[in-house]
Amino acid sequence: MSQGPIPTDAQIHLDQTKAETLDDLRTRATERRHSKGYRTARENLQDLVDDNSFIEYGQLAVAAQRDRRDPSTLRLDTAADGVITGTATINAALCPNERSDVAVAIYDYSVLAGTQGFFHHQKLDRIFEIAERERLPFVMYTEGGGGRPGDTDVKVNIAGLNSTSFSRWAGLTGKVPRITVNNGYCFAGNAALFGAGDIRIATKSSSIGMAGPAMIEGGGLGSFHPDEIGPVNTLCNVGAVDLLAEDEAHATALAKWSLSYAQGVTAPGAIADQTALRTCLPENRRMAYDVRKVMNILFDHQSVLELRPVYGRAVVTALARIEGHPVAVIASDCRHLGGAVDVDAARKAGEMMELAKRWRLPIVSLVDTPGFMVGPESEAMGAAKVMPELFNTAASVTTPWVGLFLRRGYGLGAMALVGGSFEFPTLTASWPQGEFGGMGLEGAVRLGFKKELEAIPAGEARDALYEKLVAEMYQKGRATEAAAYLEIDMVIDPAESRAVILRGLGL
Repeated sequence: MSQGPIPTDAQIHLDQTKAETLDDLRTRATERRHSKGYRTARENLQDLVDDNSFIEYGQLAVAAQRDRRDPSTLRLDTAADGVITGTATINAALCPNERSDVAVAIYDYSVLAGTQGFFHHQKLDRIFEIAERERLPFVMYTEGGGGRPGDTDVKVNIAGLNSTSFSRWAGLTGKVPRITVNNGYCFAGNAALFGAGDIRIATKSSSIGMAGPAMIEGGGLGSFHPDEIGPVNTLCNVGAVDLLAEDEAHATALAKWSLSYAQGVTAPGAIADQTALRTCLPENRRMAYDVRKVMNILFDHQSVLELRPVYGRAVVTALARIEGHPVAVIASDCRHLGGAVDVDAARKAGEMMELAKRWRLPIVSLVDTPGFMVGPESEAMGAAKVMPELFNTAASVTTPWVGLFLRRGYGLGAMALVGGSFEFPTLTASWPQGEFGGMGLEGAVRLGFKKELEAIPAGEARDALYEKLVAEMYQKGRATEAAAYLEIDMVIDPAESRAVILRGLGL
């Protein structure tokens, strides 16, 4: 029985050198990760990509520290110079053929705390260039401590600020989808890469900041524990994280799920009974409801992935599917500020429009808003700049857009949520409960009939006149009247919503 050729010395050397980059020989580093309840970089890689699909670039790189460390220690302690890069497929069973091809970079915190060194940056630049050339979606894990001062072999620069990694990463914007994932500490340059992603996923143990403790203390700004710098709950509250994960396994699952929307059409999901949409809204027009229930009925079963749920809560943003086709969703949440679009919600909606443009996704807007949130406090937050920017962003969106008014569509805020004008969407429809006006009914009555109301003493008589005037305004602004004046395209049975959206998106 033939045993095959005997390995040459060169082959044996290669096998040994490669083995020293893997977890089996890097036992101490692996044990340290596991003792924290974390996975190794290669364990995350294995979970992320499809089996046997990964082709690694730069596996044999080591830190530029040959004059500080002996060769065997250098290979084990600085394996791959702290970042695993390559190409693979993800979700091939869901999105076959070339649509599953991706580029990957996974920081290895067990190598010099995931810091960025000389060859490390060269590896990033190489895989960024390949992603741009081949138009490969990119997934990056960013755990690490930022720039590395200890690469003593480098004699050709001083500060290294001519590094092109950050500009190359930014240069992929709008060319390929970019998903960033973080667990643990992520500071300085690592945080810059994380924050520039299209979708940012962080575990509950993440701390992400534009400087780490040493830099902060060195700048005379005080001494802080790493956990105090950019804790993930704070980042979620200000909208810096799109998806919060329990741990690395959950974060990896979320990365694969969110990536799937950029990979295109999948098999259609199950469809809920669409007649249930007829009873989603309360009969009392002043009562709130959860728009997520509408979304879960309207779109394919279990296809709704909400982004940034605790930030800008007057607007819900999500990725979803309808008949397997991916869409970006912007929906009013009347449970917060009555659905009034405040500064945070405006930023959130605008950034969802930007994501739809980058990923070339159609947009579905589900609107129930009294308009923009106004007043001195809102203006102090920059409303006069942030809210008009919604119109600029929407004007650059070229994918199909369907506007569906569930109930209220008032003022500039309603216009902004459907692209800047009721005529901007490919199709603008309303449920029968729809009501429209230049501003909210109650405000319009108080402003337009101020003299008449003040002419009556405060009490039941004034209240009765107020309610009468509101009722009259409601009748004038009903959806059927708006459709009769051609301000919207149609009024539909809620159960027809899915079919109307499909038609509006040309599907």
